Amino acid sequence: MVRIAAVGDNFVLPQLFEDALARHALSDLSFQHTTLPWPQVPFGSVGAVHEASGGEDDTIAAVQGAEIAMTQLAPFTRAVFDSSPDLRLVSVCRGGPVNVDLAAATDAGVVVSFAPGRNAQAAAEFSVGMMLAAMRKIGDGNTALHRGTWRGEFYSYSHAGMELAGNTVGVIGFGAIGRLVTDMVLAFGAKVLVFDPYLDGSTVPPEGVTLVDLETLLSSSRVVTVHARLSEESAHMLNASTLSLLPGGSVLVNTARGGLLDYSALPALLDSGQLGAVALDVFDEEPPPLSWPLLGRDNVLLTPHLAGATQQTAERAASILATDVARFIAGQSPEHVANPEVLAQLSLTS
Repeated sequence: MVRIAAVGDNFVLPQLFEDALARHALSDLSFQHTTLPWPQVPFGSVGAVHEASGGEDDTIAAVQGAEIAMTQLAPFTRAVFDSSPDLRLVSVCRGGPVNVDLAAATDAGVVVSFAPGRNAQAAAEFSVGMMLAAMRKIGDGNTALHRGTWRGEFYSYSHAGMELAGNTVGVIGFGAIGRLVTDMVLAFGAKVLVFDPYLDGSTVPPEGVTLVDLETLLSSSRVVTVHARLSEESAHMLNASTLSLLPGGSVLVNTARGGLLDYSALPALLDSGQLGAVALDVFDEEPPPLSWPLLGRDNVLLTPHLAGATQQTAERAASILATDVARFIAGQSPEHVANPEVLAQLSLTS
């Protein structure tokens, strides 16, 4: 009997993990379900890990006696691994296991797998939606009309929006989400510039796409959409200096990570007209405080970190994890492993 801790939340439900594993027709599985409070309670840092829900004691109780843990947000810290000697696999349904202390997992001989691309379609569609809403003043028009104001000036030439067709869109980050966004805006008739320092020289961009450096992208794009990973190198890559390269009236969309953008630079850039609009789904502090200077402003479209929030994302995430868990139970290596050095200690086939 393999004991599996399904540590879900109110988005990726524990039952989704069990249902996804059931499609692999495995026998002798025992499940213990736990539901963490996210998203009703925002995630945060726990110990040395980030973007986690619940505490160390909650996780220790949830995985007690389990050999395999499936989760999205539970914090797997050194204290959790020290208190969970039965664990052999922690499978995290996210693009990267930021809520797992990889060094502690490796020291404990626990394999950590993750789920790249699980929200790519959802995030790409949402990003293009944010782009269109900001370019065409959909958010401002909606808010004003709800308040009884007809913003007829949006039809005047000086206030009218712009189309994607014929414009240049700068895509920062060319992973799964960035590639889907590129395909979508190409279909609108846009030209695309891409910046991604991690692309190797063998990458051949699609027709209509040019690979450039960040400065060229910013100075040549009327719309910029961000899909990079947050790291020490990429933190605040978009700031007062780099954003000053944008053509006047440009639109900036960030659905990736708040830390990629220096938000303190935005009010002045909006006031000067350097930025015509911003659309933000992620923030340097989530939720932003009521004193945040961008709240209540025209040309600022805000959503509460919703880009990946579709039922299909949750189902896809559970399915990706179930495939890796099924492989592990069968004595095979999971496809997406964050600490492959642990595999050398185990008798797993490829």
